[in-house]
Amino acid sequence: MDTEELGFRAGEVIEVMDMTDKDWWWGRMASSEGWFPAAFVRLRANQMETADDLAQKLKEGEIDSTTAMRRYSCNTLLSKEQARTNVVREILHAEKEYIRHISDVIEGYIEKASKRPEMFSAEMLRRIFGNMEEIHKFSAAFLRDLEVCIRNDKPQSSEIGACFIKHQKGFEIYSEYCNNHPIAIEELRLLQKDSRYHQFFEACRLLQQMINIPLEGFLLNPVQKICKYPLQLKELLKHTRPEHPDYEPLKEALDTMKQIALLINERKRKMESLEKLAEWQDTVENWQGEDLIDISSELIFSGEMTKVNRNGGNQERIYFLFDNQLVYCRKDKLWRDVMVYKGRIGTNSCQVIPLQDGKDNATGTTVKNAFSIYDNTKEKSYVLCCRTALERERWLSALRDERKRVEMDKMNGFNLQEFKAKMASIFCHTRQRARNKGNKLKKSQMIIPDAVLSHSQNNNSPASSHRSKTLHRSHNTSSLMTPTMSSHPKTPVKRSWFPFKSRKN
Repeated sequence: MDTEELGFRAGEVIEVMDMTDKDWWWGRMASSEGWFPAAFVRLRANQMETADDLAQKLKEGEIDSTTAMRRYSCNTLLSKEQARTNVVREILHAEKEYIRHISDVIEGYIEKASKRPEMFSAEMLRRIFGNMEEIHKFSAAFLRDLEVCIRNDKPQSSEIGACFIKHQKGFEIYSEYCNNHPIAIEELRLLQKDSRYHQFFEACRLLQQMINIPLEGFLLNPVQKICKYPLQLKELLKHTRPEHPDYEPLKEALDTMKQIALLINERKRKMESLEKLAEWQDTVENWQGEDLIDISSELIFSGEMTKVNRNGGNQERIYFLFDNQLVYCRKDKLWRDVMVYKGRIGTNSCQVIPLQDGKDNATGTTVKNAFSIYDNTKEKSYVLCCRTALERERWLSALRDERKRVEMDKMNGFNLQEFKAKMASIFCHTRQRARNKGNKLKKSQMIIPDAVLSHSQNNNSPASSHRSKTLHRSHNTSSLMTPTMSSHPKTPVKRSWFPFKSRKN
């Protein structure tokens, strides 16, 4: 990042000192000043505090009455109605701007790329742009309904909570886009190595007269947008009086949009988890039966336990609890960090029973810190001993948690086979492109974290083009901004996912 660029993270507040350049503004945050991209932040709807905010601060002792009299006057405080009007207008304006940005991507990139089949196949376009056209169609319909709900003569009286509740199922369309987004970034990364594609994308941006940021920045818009809705509704609810007819619908809408955001994040997490499961299975020797991701989507718990056999013999095994199954392995005798598959227990048709310390009637042996799992399908019982009583409680808790997660997946409509098919298509393609480009990808590169775009990639920012030029910065026109994303690229940290290393010869 350039030394004159200002780094920030989502949720931080920037005081804007210079807005002369429409794309890049100069701002201050704590003791740091610098340039930042205007497209990555939003103006606070209310630049001034309300009378209710001041009263709350006085009540909680944040400021005293003397300081309040010195700092505030009647002219600098907003009423709740004025504040609510500002937030309603901001929500409507942000929605219109969002649709304009998506339209620019569709008209400026997708439509032009569709006319170049020798460069872009239909499959490639789907990987890069996901279901952005479907999102645009949904967002346009949502905006039409939102405009009907807003009273232009008295914006503070508008009732928009019901509009969000009406479209709650439609917002789930963002899930597919967010799952595909890391793939789009990886696809672009590979394409940009070819100068033809780099020049094509830049020509598209210039012809559409879009701001000077890479295509990756525009593709981040829908990911950011679905996360903004709860923040906007929370701010609107803050300035809505309890007696307002929109108060209760707004509370329901806020809860609804929070749940949708959580659901999208959970589906994205599961998509990433599926690849980790597939990679782990590939390191296990002598795997038998169905593939891990045919049945499971995530690891819940793992650890060593002793399996007690009916003949009285004991076997040290390492158990991995996934949703819908418990897989157990042994360590390779020669390579102790290599797992050898030994079996699995289906958790959908089993009973877990804690055992008392002492002699177990089923095996005829003395057990301690043990529990049994009875598999109804196989009509077979497994007696497992933990090293300590605490370990046993952790296992029993994990097994209860596994059942809750399976039920929650059913409630959320999680379709494992659909996710598996999507993952297989995505990662087979990624690896194939890597081989074709002669760029061997490491596993850590295949699992891409939440994409964070750095505006430092833009070489035409004022920071880079005016390093030696001193600009006039007016402190009288400063305003507060809330970043909508981080301007610092995150560096992936390679961590071991399973508690035991695995290696294949």
